[in-house]
Amino acid sequence: MPFFFALKQIPKYKGSKTDFRFCTFTQTLKIKMKHTLLIIIATVTLIGCKNKEELKATKADALATENTEEAINKENLTTAEAIAYASGLEHWDKVSELKFTFNVDRGGNIFSRSWQWNPKTDDVTMMTAEDTVAYNRSSLDSISTKADQAFINDKYWLHAPYNLVWDEGTTITEKKNEIAPMSKDTLNMVTITYNDSLGYTPGDAYDIYYDSEFMPREWVYRKGNAEEASMVTSWEDYKTFEGLKFAEMHKDPSGDFKLFFSDISVKTE
Repeated sequence: MPFFFALKQIPKYKGSKTDFRFCTFTQTLKIKMKHTLLIIIATVTLIGCKNKEELKATKADALATENTEEAINKENLTTAEAIAYASGLEHWDKVSELKFTFNVDRGGNIFSRSWQWNPKTDDVTMMTAEDTVAYNRSSLDSISTKADQAFINDKYWLHAPYNLVWDEGTTITEKKNEIAPMSKDTLNMVTITYNDSLGYTPGDAYDIYYDSEFMPREWVYRKGNAEEASMVTSWEDYKTFEGLKFAEMHKDPSGDFKLFFSDISVKTE
């Protein structure tokens, strides 16, 4: 109620001018106090509502975090999915460009090749000291096919955890509490085996040893799903790029062979 309207409701007072002034002052003071009290009540109510909404938002955030943790703990995901998501698969859909350099160090002799890839269009560019080849993976010729074979190999070393979910024509098996070949730690293991007609190297198998956080720590490559290991390396020096977690270093047991990544960059939409 506006203050000027409230004054009109004050009854006439039949007394002295002094008494009238005192009465008017008293009535006015009461109205002002009532008006102030209403403002205070309204302010407290608004603050209370705001705090309640903030509390709801906090609980929602906590719930979302809790659900994510439960998913990573295999409540809602398969082991293969948990490994992929622990490495940041949920951020992949936003990636518009991935660049990286693939390096192999054999006793000090280093070979490198760099890649630029747009996953949404499948445009790929390979850059080496001798040549540059640009192509689209939907249209390959003899030259680009050779480059694409190298591309599939190199990016598999970078994001193999995602391939556990992406790749078709595979069989995935699991074992618990296995002794890792390099560290001798007790880790869980998942094996992905490719069928005999898929990709550039059909029939190969990879044993991935992962920790309690579902992060790969070592792996064994078995060509043609042979019993004996063709190669054993570590997965270490993890770095995060726009939510994607990549192991930048892989070493064999002797330490003479190192496969590592440099110049990694990720652009997102």
